[in-house]
Amino acid sequence: MFDTVLVANRGEIAVRVIRTLRSLGVRSVAVFSDADADARHVREADTAVRIGPAPAAESYLSVERLLEAAARTGAQAVHPGYGFLAENAGFARACEEAGLVFIGPSADAIALMGDKIRAKETVKAAGVPVVPGSSGSGLSDDRLAEAAREIGTPVLLKPSAGGGGKGMRLVRDVTRLEEEIAAARREARASFGDDTLLVERWVDRPRHIEIQVLADGHGNVVHLGERECSLQRRHQKIIEEAPSVLLDEETRAAMGEAAVQAARSCGYRGAGTVEFIVPGGDPSSYYFMEMNTRLQVEHPVTELITGLDLVEWQLRVAAGERLGFAQEDVTLTGHAVEARICAEDPARGFLPSGGTVQLLHEPQGDGVRTDSGLSEGTEVGSLYDPMLSKVITYGPDRATALRKLRSALAETVTLGVQTNAGFLRRLLAHPAVVSGELDTGLVERVVDELVSTDVPDEVYEAAAAARLEALRPRSEGWTDPFSVPSGWRLGGTPKQPAFDLRVADPVTYAPRGAHAVTDDRVSVTLDGVRHSFHRAGDWIGRDGDAWQVRDHDPVAASLTGAGHAGADSLTAPMPGTVTVVKVAVGDEVAAGQSLLVVEAMKMEHVISAPHAGTVAEIDVTPGTTVAMDQVLAVIAPHDKEGAVAE
Repeated sequence: MFDTVLVANRGEIAVRVIRTLRSLGVRSVAVFSDADADARHVREADTAVRIGPAPAAESYLSVERLLEAAARTGAQAVHPGYGFLAENAGFARACEEAGLVFIGPSADAIALMGDKIRAKETVKAAGVPVVPGSSGSGLSDDRLAEAAREIGTPVLLKPSAGGGGKGMRLVRDVTRLEEEIAAARREARASFGDDTLLVERWVDRPRHIEIQVLADGHGNVVHLGERECSLQRRHQKIIEEAPSVLLDEETRAAMGEAAVQAARSCGYRGAGTVEFIVPGGDPSSYYFMEMNTRLQVEHPVTELITGLDLVEWQLRVAAGERLGFAQEDVTLTGHAVEARICAEDPARGFLPSGGTVQLLHEPQGDGVRTDSGLSEGTEVGSLYDPMLSKVITYGPDRATALRKLRSALAETVTLGVQTNAGFLRRLLAHPAVVSGELDTGLVERVVDELVSTDVPDEVYEAAAAARLEALRPRSEGWTDPFSVPSGWRLGGTPKQPAFDLRVADPVTYAPRGAHAVTDDRVSVTLDGVRHSFHRAGDWIGRDGDAWQVRDHDPVAASLTGAGHAGADSLTAPMPGTVTVVKVAVGDEVAAGQSLLVVEAMKMEHVISAPHAGTVAEIDVTPGTTVAMDQVLAVIAPHDKEGAVAE
């Protein structure tokens, strides 16, 4: 076993890897950018090395700086985690050339399986069924469009490099092929540095099922069962579970053997995942999609049902050990479910969010595990992936695991940063999820049922109660009755003070129920019902949901226009960076025409014209960093005759 291992990653995965290193008595080395100088993974490692400024390209994606950090700290091996350089064959090769053990497969295996086109051809030759689609690498836009028309819509555009849904585009309308191909290339280039695309037939209402494989350097390969990953948004997994309710033992064994053959076909070593697309109505008709040559985000559910520590086995295999068990020794016991907590705002269309974590509670306990990179004071910015943590639960059966996860998400508190925890809790209670009737489009079909932009009255009641408590005098002895927010007045009827608040739309609200306020909690009784909230700063939250409550000055807003930019203004829907500006001042634009692109947390958002008109103002250029609701451009509208309105 190694003495020292450098973890070439950040956040929850770095914390997770460090935990296993500590359990094995292996010294851990963390790396960090300037943005992560006080991050949890930095504090929990045995030692840490600064590798550059905040942008990932100058820190976490710098092979040279990572190798320098390994050399300075005497590391013998590098664990890449997932994301960043985890599936970068050049990095794996550079580690080997520097005398370091790369804790993962060989550079050749990474290169082969990282190219989805070559991967499909390789596993197909090994007898693994693949999704019908285009063939050949380096296809032009015209050839991709031609292949899509030959296959017939709907089709899925996919980057040949990378994964995680980045750059994937589902196209149902052939007239949108040119636009979608351009967008897919742009996102693939930004995410992976490679804009090569392929096109595949889209299977309506498919299920996404993946098989965990483990291989040593002595020719032994086993599979550790499957994970159901069908609950997705925008091709990003948000809930995963193991095992899948869809598969019977015969299909599980057949898919497992196919995954083993896929791993053998590329000489795989270490932990990896073979992903399949499975028609829900015919589980026996499964197709290979891709192989992830790294540890997966959702690996904890496999750990909980097998009792194996996958990071430990990655280390043991990389150190040259043989697997200590055969396929017949692998047993799947009970059920596990994982939810990904991401910095995003469901009420704003799941746009990325950010801020400083002011109050944090992450559930742990019997059958409950949280893998997290957070701590109070953590600054969540727009430079890195939006995933903050994972909550995983285990039970003897699926119903128990789901119930525990819903409860754990209700206990999850991340005030200061908007997250999807409340949305995930409601999703897990949806009848289709409870019954196991899943497919990759389910979340998009039911999302409107699970997201509400309405603010409950008790939220305003709790916010006003907190404001009221803050006004109470703290000194002992005689108190001036005019200074007490009791509504007392000389010769008049007491009237409770009202507060101008803003959560969504501004409101004027006076507390009308009983309340109790402490430093981090506020409880209110409204219409005979008691409601309890966590609170921190101007945030309150309960059951995984959170609201930022701000004071609103209606007079100042009316004088300055603060709080609204006007119908002609285009504002940033999220904090991020402008990557594309398609128009200039004076250009004529049509309603709905795409004008700018803002990127945050590896996600693109297209800003479109609200109406036909003329570009009157452009306040940004490509590379401009913008805050949420910052004005980007102004479109002067046309009148009914087509002229610019005065």
